[in-house]
Order: sequence, then structure tokens, then C-alpha cells
Amino acid sequence: MSPTNTPNTPSTTPRRPSRLPASALPDGCLPWDSTQTLRWTRALAPRWVPVRVPRRLLLALVVLALLGGCGLAVGGTAAPAVAAVLALQLLWLLARPEVVRFTAVLQIVLVVWLPPDPARLLEPAGVLLAGAFAWAAHVRLRARERQRDAALAAAGGVTAVLPDAKRPLRRGKLFVRLGLVLLAAGVALTAAAPLAAAADDRRAGAVAGLFLAGVGLTMSFSGFLGRRRAAALRSAPAPVLKVLVREGNSVDTEVFASDDLGALRPLFTVAVTKVDDGPDAEHEQPGPLREAVLYGAPYEGAEVLIVSAAEGSGAPPVVERSIGPVRPVSDGRVRLGLRVEKQKAKLDAAYEELSRSAEQAVAGDPYRLGGKGVLRWRAGWPDWLTGASALVWAVHFSVWGETGVFRYVVGGAVGVVVALVAPRWLAWRVTADEEGLWFNGFRRAQHIAWDHIRVVRCKGSELKIDSHRASFDEFSVFGFRWPWLERKLGMVHPYERVAAEIDAMWRDPSLRPLGAAGERERGRLLWPAGVLALLGWLALLLYGP
Repeated sequence: MSPTNTPNTPSTTPRRPSRLPASALPDGCLPWDSTQTLRWTRALAPRWVPVRVPRRLLLALVVLALLGGCGLAVGGTAAPAVAAVLALQLLWLLARPEVVRFTAVLQIVLVVWLPPDPARLLEPAGVLLAGAFAWAAHVRLRARERQRDAALAAAGGVTAVLPDAKRPLRRGKLFVRLGLVLLAAGVALTAAAPLAAAADDRRAGAVAGLFLAGVGLTMSFSGFLGRRRAAALRSAPAPVLKVLVREGNSVDTEVFASDDLGALRPLFTVAVTKVDDGPDAEHEQPGPLREAVLYGAPYEGAEVLIVSAAEGSGAPPVVERSIGPVRPVSDGRVRLGLRVEKQKAKLDAAYEELSRSAEQAVAGDPYRLGGKGVLRWRAGWPDWLTGASALVWAVHFSVWGETGVFRYVVGGAVGVVVALVAPRWLAWRVTADEEGLWFNGFRRAQHIAWDHIRVVRCKGSELKIDSHRASFDEFSVFGFRWPWLERKLGMVHPYERVAAEIDAMWRDPSLRPLGAAGERERGRLLWPAGVLALLGWLALLLYGP
């Protein structure tokens, strides 16, 4: 499950934050209190400027922009280069406003001068769109300057050397390399586009290749820019501020004013990782509030370093460097977070009620588990219904009625994903014996001993089983659920029953199965099903409608 970007809305009950040792505070470090942070939040960009776009929405918008660009080119409205730049302009505005002032000029030049002549409405629309995007990017960059100035004023000129200033810098390397790979793939696709038989395929292929190359350049530039800012932060003593922090629902850290003991107003979030390469925990609930020192003037897109109190008493402070940009939280985002949190609380309460019903059903039937042989659970109607819906959508999106480059390139890529995902989704099996739990996989069966189980839980539409051992790959499946209907019919969802039964055996050894499971009882490997799914998809590509 991919995490959302909406900040967590905490409880309003103040709790004393974990204290940071005095030795970890730089001399003269000032608290960033609510009065100072108010000036910082007032410097944020206006609501109409897109600043904090959720990653899923960004991906969806980029895909829609690509489809729109292909439509312009195939329809003869714009040349492939013009269509690609128009599609990329949205990505640049949302992700890299630093380049929009230059790409807007490029867009105007291409729209006006590149042959063949654009459609009558495309020329003024392209120019107006470039101007609007350039103005929005300018407003966003000006807001960054105001945020930085407000943070520097709050620091009062106090600076300190970063604790990791002499450590090797790895920031941005992955993005640069991935960007170069995408750039090479885009160039190859653009070069191959003229080989397509149909004119529409040649135009669409050229747009897709140029767009992919543009995405690669953007990703490499993002990596370079993040690395440059991280290096600049460590090149000299940086401004320091005393703040409060806590871990969010994902690896992002939320930063609060130093006197916001109720964690009522997150200022910004930033993805961080420990400097000492320790494991980064992913919290399903917000972590405890902790005192911290923030190194670097925060503004949208900035790099920072955080030294915070450890969650455990007596542990040394935690040093974490940013692996992503600072992402401010606007007042509107906070209000949205409150509404989302209330809805989530209602849904969580409904799921908790259903989980208790499943536990009571299992506790009321002890003979179902105790004294039995090997027990098995497998994919059922929730998995089949969800998988069938996803398969129908995949066929409709990438194969049905499509031809040429889109059908065979996009459809082929979707087929590979189907071959990898469908067997795990539709043919999973969990086997319990006296030794523990067995899970069928593509190449081998995984095993968890009873004493090594870390969590067995059905939360929402996810069934999750995990181990304390790092070598075990977490078992997680998703299926269709309708809590209202389950309560109305008094039914126990299969995932809830599986979680309740395995949890009961985990906690009560007398309920565990007798005997060991043989190799065939542990479930067939999934790779043959993956091969069949891939062959079926290939046949659909070649001979389907």
C-alpha cells in the first residue's frame, strides 16, 4: 500500500514530548515558536498555485497529459515535438518549477514556429498556457524566497556545523541514474517510431518517446538539484532551529513549532533516513512527539537535517538527513486532513467491530482448530472478484480495440505486470503445521516459525502476515470489502477469519495443528501460473479484438 501524502491530524490532548539532551543543542539555538512559524506559513504560495500534489495524483495527471499529447499529434493538431512539450509542461510545473521559465519560452517557440503549422486555436492557446504556467512557477519560487527569509530571521543568525558534514554524500544518485535510463529508453523509442507502419502510430510513438526522454531528463535534474542543495547545506555552518517532530504514517517526518505540544499544526513534512544507516520504521500510526534541532532554513524544496530525541528512554539522539524535499503544509491541507481523519476513524471503527466479531466466532468454535492436522487457507471470492475487476480494466485499457505501438508496447508491459501479480493475487495459499506457517511463492515456499511471527492482522481490505526475521518477505493480499454489507448480513469476511484463526493458534499453542506439512501440502509454486498468464496475454495481444 502505497502511502498518502495528506499529513496526519493528531489528537488535541497535549503529551510531553521526548526531551532532547542539552548536549545535542547547538549553542544559542532558538526555539521556532508559533509566533515565528506564523510568519513562515503566511509566506506560503497562494492556494491556486499547485505546490503539494499527492504522488498518485501527479502520476495520474502525467499519464493523462501524455495521452492528451498523443491525441493532439494523432489528430494532426500539433507536431509530435509540440505535443510532447505541452504534455511535459504540466510535469515541470508540478515537480520542477525551476525550469518552467525556460520551458515556457521553448513552448512558445515550438508552437509558433515549428512546421507543420499548428491548428488555428493551438497557437494562442499554447502561448497563453505557457504564460500562465510561467507566472504560477514565478509565484511559487518567490514564495520559497519568503519562506527562507522568514526561517533565517527566526534562527537569529545562529548556525552550527552539521553532524554528518564529513560523511560521503549519496543524495540524488539514484534519481540521476534512473533518469539516464529513461532518457535512453525515450531516445530509442523516438528513433524507432518512424518504423511503424501506420502514420498515427509513428506520431504517437514519437510523442511517447520524446515524453519519456523528457521525464528522464527531469528525473536526472531532480537528482542533481537535490544533491547540489544537500552539498550546499553541508559546505558551511547551517542555521539551526529548535522544533518538535514526529514520524508520520509513512517514512515522512512531520515538523511542528517548538511550543505546539498538541501537534495541532504541522508546518511541513520531509522524507528522511538515518545517517547511521539504521532501519527506518514505517509507522501505521503517528509516532510520539519529540524535541529536535532542525539544521538548514526550511522552504518548499529545501534540504534539511534533523537531530531528534530517541523514542526510547536513555537512547542517544537520532540523526536523520533528508532524502526528499521539504513539503509545506498549507492551512487548507490541515483542514482536509481533519476531514479525512474523521472519515478514516469511522471506517476504522467499523473494521474493528468486524474484527472482534471474527475473533468471537473463532473463540466460540475451538474444535475447528484444536487437535487437527495441517490447515490451509487459500484465495477466495474477495480475491477473485478484485482480480477479475482489475483484469477487465487492464484488458480494456491496453488491448481492447487498440492497435499498433500502443497495443503492443503498453499492452505488452501490462501483460508482464499481470503475469507477476495475478498468480499471487488469485492462487495464494497459507499452510499451518506444527512448525509454523508456509506461504507458496513463485520460486520457493516461505516459512515462518510460530515464535518468529511479528504480526497477523486484517486491516481494512488487507490481510497482512509478517515475521521478525528480515529474510522473510511480508505476506500481504488485498481483496474486495463492503463493511456496511458485512454488518447487515452478519457475515465474517474470509480475511478476518484467516487472521483470527492464525492469531489464535499463534497465541495458544494448544490450538496449533498436529504434524508437519509435506512439500506438496505447502502449496504449488506460482511460476507455472505466471507463465500461463503471460502466454494467455500474448495470445490476446496477437489474436484478440
